[in-house]
Amino acid sequence: MARLTGARPTAARRWGCATAFLLLLLLTVQAAQKADLSGDATATTINHSLTLLQRLQELLQNGNSSDSVLRVRTAASDEAKVFHTHQLLLSLQSEVFERLLRNQSVVTLYEPPETAALFEKFIRYLYCGGVSILLHQAIPMHQLASKYRVWGLQRGVADYMRTHLASESSQGHVVGWYHYAVRIGDAALQESCLQFLAWNLSAVLGSAEWASVSVELLLLLLERSDLVLHSELELYTAVEGWLGRRQPEDPVAERVLRAIRYPMIAPSQLFRLQAQSAVLARHYGAVQDLLFQAFQFHAASPLHFAKYFDVNCSMFLPRNYLAPSWGSQWVINNPARDDRSTSFQTQLGPSSHDAGKRVTWNVLFSPRWLPVSLRPVYSDSVSSAIQPVRIEDGRPRLVVTPATSSPDFAGVSFQKTVLVGVRQQGRVFVKHAYSFHQSSDETADFLAHADLQKRTSEYLIDNSLHLHIIIKPVYHSLIKVKK
Repeated sequence: MARLTGARPTAARRWGCATAFLLLLLLTVQAAQKADLSGDATATTINHSLTLLQRLQELLQNGNSSDSVLRVRTAASDEAKVFHTHQLLLSLQSEVFERLLRNQSVVTLYEPPETAALFEKFIRYLYCGGVSILLHQAIPMHQLASKYRVWGLQRGVADYMRTHLASESSQGHVVGWYHYAVRIGDAALQESCLQFLAWNLSAVLGSAEWASVSVELLLLLLERSDLVLHSELELYTAVEGWLGRRQPEDPVAERVLRAIRYPMIAPSQLFRLQAQSAVLARHYGAVQDLLFQAFQFHAASPLHFAKYFDVNCSMFLPRNYLAPSWGSQWVINNPARDDRSTSFQTQLGPSSHDAGKRVTWNVLFSPRWLPVSLRPVYSDSVSSAIQPVRIEDGRPRLVVTPATSSPDFAGVSFQKTVLVGVRQQGRVFVKHAYSFHQSSDETADFLAHADLQKRTSEYLIDNSLHLHIIIKPVYHSLIKVKK
């Protein structure tokens, strides 16, 4: 809301024109400097732009020669924050302010308390082109930038949010940022938050922000197979707590409970849930068929079970479980140095029928593997016996293969996922995940953009590569029997 209180003074108009001329002159001089420097080795640049920024900040702070006044009010207070400003500087960055100040010099703005608290920082950005914010200030600052159409600040805050998902905060922030991204329609921020939550779900389950997850977000997470967590039982326990606190209507609760992958939970744990879970007891009728099917899955041979049921659906597909029976962590010190190898064992499959069967996996890591097209080629010429090959021509490679084959593998294929742990803002989290095709022993894009030669690489923690290799057994329907 804006109110007209009087015409702008003539002196202020003259000052505004002078400021416009000053800024235009600055841009012209900078362009001329670049042109003058080309081709002259003795040329140099005298740059006092920081002094200019300081003078502009002093204009805001002292209100010298101001030609407009902003009065910021909140519904909770009768007092207004008053800012003596300069129309030109506000209009240069905001088309909204340009329109508001076109025919009036005093404007009253109504803001919620959270954005009103940051309004001084927001105005300072319009004068100086820079602002410092904290995690809890990101959303209100983005709201101000969006409301007044300051597009550079809006993009900057959105970039800040995408790069600070892993930052530690007392109440958590990623869930709130996701819900905000949905409200404003920022698909890129929404996807970044969703991916972070999926790959670091165990940390979120144990935090205060888990209770603030919306029904829509919870269902989106539950349908994903790339969730990274210790086990399906951990997920069920967290969902049970969410349902107990939120108390949604029965159709919502039943939809949530039916998204749990019960065949991925051991029979002994399923029996305990039936006996002890109040949530499961209340909604038992809605999931009874899934529980019965899970017990059948664990009791029968996977090949026999696959004759009668479709095991190619998500219910029988493991997520990215961190429990030892599904994979192994591997920390590679100085990964740019040379090739490494390791081995580990996993359970053949999630069915209890396969609980005692193990598969041994061999893993080879090469930091500088060369494709065939780049390998040295020998010739008959003595002067060119070997083509020169640079270290940077190679790329990291990870190969995961079973040590042996077995008749037990019939009807089972193995999906492999490699998680890369990185450190950001003092926390270790999963930022990169590489998935293998079922028929392949490696993935072509593994660490394709990583520079392992640099100790400051974001892929390294204390000059070590932190990997977690996950094996996901997938059963296939081989024979269909009419029931």
